[in-house]
This record gives sequence, structure tokens and C-alpha cells, in this order.
Amino acid sequence: MGPQIHFILLFSRQGKLRLQKWYTTLPEKEKKKIVREIVQIVLSRNQKTSSFVDWKDLKLVYKRYASLYFCCAIEEQDNELLTLEVVHRYVELLDRYFGNVSFTLRHELCFWLTDKQTSITALFCVSFYTNCSILFLSPEGN
Repeated sequence: MGPQIHFILLFSRQGKLRLQKWYTTLPEKEKKKIVREIVQIVLSRNQKTSSFVDWKDLKLVYKRYASLYFCCAIEEQDNELLTLEVVHRYVELLDRYFGNVSFTLRHELCFWLTDKQTSITALFCVSFYTNCSILFLSPEGN
């Protein structure tokens, strides 16, 4: 079975949150506090350090693509490398869907992501359990 993801955060190098998807129910105030803390932790780390951080009773797994960080919180016993692979497949899926995107989240991509946040779970599952080369998404959502 794949990693148990508690939440996914996408944020810029400047610390601006671009997307969040929570699989754990928390009050909004607590979510904002967590986001601030995690963004600060990840952005303060040296680029040559590990992409894994022990945080509270979870493990943060993150990867930077261009100017955007993809960060997942998983259980301590979950496989970090498997989580990185899931993130990488998700990035490949976005790249394939939008063409050669620099991942600075141009307007079209940002709108699509915020409009389709409920699809994030499905995209992560599909990208993990299928070969991305056979997956095709149309802009219309068909």
C-alpha cells in the first residue's frame, strides 16, 4: 500500500501558498499555523540537505521543481522514496497536461489547480497506480 498522506502543500520559493489539500480534518486556524511552520522549515533548509524532515509525529517529504515546492506529510513508518515518486509522477502529469510548464504556476495552471482541488486525490492515486504515459486528461475535464 502507498504512503498515508495527511496533507499536500504547494508553495513558491517566496513562501506563497499555491495549493493545499488536506486529508485530515483540522480547524482553519490550525491549518494556517501548520502551513506557516512548514513553509518556514522547508525554505530555511539548505538545498543540499535531505528532502525528508521529521516533524511532530509525521514526516515531511518535499521536492523543489523550478520555483515551486511540493510537500507531503506522511506517517513516520511510510516510505519517503515512494512518496517522492508519487510527487514526481504528479509533476510529470501536470507537465504532460499543460505542456512544458515552468511550474511558476502561470494563470491557467493556477486556476485549474484551485478549481480542481477535489481532483488532487484522484490524480495522486492514478499517477501512483498507473503508468503516466497512458494517462490523458483533457482540459475540459472529460
